[in-house]
Amino acid sequence: MRIQRLHPGHSSTASMFVALAGGLAVLGGCRATDAAPEIPQQEQRTAVPENINESFLDPTASAEDFVKRWEIESREVYASREGIVAALELEPGERVADIGTGTGLFLEPIAEAVGPTGKVFATDISVAFLEHVRNRVAEHGWTQVQPILGGMHTTGLLQNSIDLAFTCDVYHHFEYHEDMLRSIHSALRPGGRLVIVDFERIPGVSREWMLSHVRAPKETVIVEVTAAGFQLDEEVEVEGFEENYLLRFTAVPK
Repeated sequence: MRIQRLHPGHSSTASMFVALAGGLAVLGGCRATDAAPEIPQQEQRTAVPENINESFLDPTASAEDFVKRWEIESREVYASREGIVAALELEPGERVADIGTGTGLFLEPIAEAVGPTGKVFATDISVAFLEHVRNRVAEHGWTQVQPILGGMHTTGLLQNSIDLAFTCDVYHHFEYHEDMLRSIHSALRPGGRLVIVDFERIPGVSREWMLSHVRAPKETVIVEVTAAGFQLDEEVEVEGFEENYLLRFTAVPK
């Protein structure tokens, strides 16, 4: 793993999120609270594909079907998961948010890294995914892992509650990226870190599916994140990455 130093530089689906946007939900005994900070809502939806999150919100969605699609060696971030977790530079006792946890691919190594004195908030917009995560938590006895249902405008995390926020192939799914970045910034403690793994989007190089699915190239993501109160620290070159990138940011003091 080599580090490259950089200079800082809808549809019916939408209505389903409105009820979630102002706060959190209770799931599997993990209580969310309405004490989360109120964040002004971005009125203009980010220009992502219209139904980009529809399959996750389908009431009949099967998390196991996504496990078969995502937790396989042919998926780049799965094959490179060890290098990704190493790049998080986690310490025992830290509080980490796995935002858009999906099937919980990274929960085990993150939980092991922060240990029993740490905390892992597994947030997602999908009830099906979080039910799967809840079962996974119970099976492995990860007492430090807490599933949290977020919304289109919010992570569902409390203010100053985490040391690191992590998203993997999730940023391009943010339907209101400004709100989500504000929510992440609010949740981070002073000096907190944000790590984003996402797809490269390079016309003439990236696959056609990626060009139609991913709205913004890496350079645009950097501009958006820094505008939201973050400083770009570095890009980490993860072994095995050909279509993904990993960026590390630090939250500028509020």
